[in-house]
Amino acid sequence: MCPIPALACSETNDPVSPEHGVQDGPGLRRPRLLMSAARHGMVDYRRARDLLRLLGYCPNAAVAVADLAEMEAATEAARRAGSPSWSCTRHVEVLIALMAERALAGG
Repeated sequence: MCPIPALACSETNDPVSPEHGVQDGPGLRRPRLLMSAARHGMVDYRRARDLLRLLGYCPNAAVAVADLAEMEAATEAARRAGSPSWSCTRHVEVLIALMAERALAGG
């Protein structure tokens, strides 16, 4: 469970309700606050700057989606485990990039 109460969400697979997290795209169900922050952050997303910072290189959208999805899964696992290494800021940055790259890749 998330160490920050504001980010806590149900771990069930029930349909999305106000108490549960929200879903964006296939298999991406995260707490409402994380997803809201990521959607707002997409306005300032700059592909060259942000991918270089996150991945260390700037691949095509399909490769970026795969790499970012892997990175986000590891970040989500750290959040759920309550790991002290989890960073909310970093998680939102990865979600922003993942959602933006999915849009560019057409999915």
